[in-house]
Amino acid sequence: MKYLFLTAFLLTGMGMVCAQNNDSLVIRKIADEILTNGQAYNNLRILCKQIGPRLSGSAQAARAVDFTFRKMKEMGADTVFLQECMVPHWVRGKKEEARILYPNGTNRSLKVCALGNSVGTPEKGLTASVIEVRSFAELEELGAEKIRGHIVFFNYRMNPLFVNTFRAYGDAYQYRGSGPAIAAKFGAIGVMIRSLASNDDDHPHTGTTEYVDSIRKIPAIALSTNDADILSRELKKRIAIRVFFKTNCRMLADVKSYNVVGELKGTEFPNEIVTVGGHLDSWDLAEGAHDDGAGCVQSMEIISTFKALAIQPRRTIRVVMFMNEENGSRGGDKYAEIARTAEDKKFIFALESDAGGFTPRGFGFTASTSQKARIWEWKKLFEPYGICEFYDGGDGADIEPLGKMGTALAGLVPDSQRYFDVHHAETDVLEAVSVRELKLGAINMAALIYLASEYGMN
Repeated sequence: MKYLFLTAFLLTGMGMVCAQNNDSLVIRKIADEILTNGQAYNNLRILCKQIGPRLSGSAQAARAVDFTFRKMKEMGADTVFLQECMVPHWVRGKKEEARILYPNGTNRSLKVCALGNSVGTPEKGLTASVIEVRSFAELEELGAEKIRGHIVFFNYRMNPLFVNTFRAYGDAYQYRGSGPAIAAKFGAIGVMIRSLASNDDDHPHTGTTEYVDSIRKIPAIALSTNDADILSRELKKRIAIRVFFKTNCRMLADVKSYNVVGELKGTEFPNEIVTVGGHLDSWDLAEGAHDDGAGCVQSMEIISTFKALAIQPRRTIRVVMFMNEENGSRGGDKYAEIARTAEDKKFIFALESDAGGFTPRGFGFTASTSQKARIWEWKKLFEPYGICEFYDGGDGADIEPLGKMGTALAGLVPDSQRYFDVHHAETDVLEAVSVRELKLGAINMAALIYLASEYGMN
């Protein structure tokens, strides 16, 4: 009996080795195809240079929907369809102004931008003295008596001790996301925040702020990190300076928009869905090259690569261009809503690329113990292509709602050190993306999607 057991064990082990060898050959073909013929950068060029900024509700966002719909059809997707969703339509308006006003009548300009979804200032702008704080605890300690009628300046630096810059961003995000609403509760009439950027520069970084309906909405802007330091130094001199700023933004009625879905139908398990994508919308200050044009074109590359290599996935692959991740997440919510009502389909795996088009370092996974056990068996297959780590914990804003359905989630983890030089700033342009790095990300994404579609998650 023990010999039968040993024989079965050896045969199982040999089978696993053979499967891994075959997978390694397929992934090598995927890599060769993308490195030689990949079109991700050319498609990114169209998104950035011909279409431009793609804030949800804008004409450019609508053009991006049309472009990616047509492009995935040209690539050979079996089906391409749209998922309708209503999205916020916030407009920035005329460029913002801000100045430090000195008692002697002179002034100094500041580089600023309105936070996304912020209300605008009165037509003549807003002028008041400034109270600098570095935490919500400081704000609360000052209290309404000292805050009322002033502009609150949240000067919270992204923590340089966090090697992973996304951890530093997550730590600092609270002041952009909740700062204006909390300051308004204490009677502030406006808010300025230090831009969420890793390095000192002259580029203000926008991003969404979240109001509370029961609290008065006040105008909110971000300062470049350099100008945040300048303002802080001026305030420390304890001279009677004030700050003027004027914004022209406003929220319009919701607009109809769409997720764009390109599908490669599975040959054996067509009702098991493997999802991969990025968000098609971007902020309006630049071209949205890294955030998240890169994730979109990397995802689309899977269709053209599988078609070129005649790879027929066993499970259905959906490449999704999500709409409105930046200031509402309506596209991700709509995709999950439709998925929950699709009783004949099982959404088994989802991968998102929304951390820039830099050199890939790993993948993060949010999955069950059994799902992770399967995924970790694949790790060595990625080492030749720069993926060094599989992390516990990872997804993306657009695919996160699928997790409630038991879907295994994954996020591409590129090198993070330069991402917050461009994130939500005017520097997020095509020229900031390396063709080579973009292709390497696409290779690893295509390889992971191939394995998920080949073996499933059971």
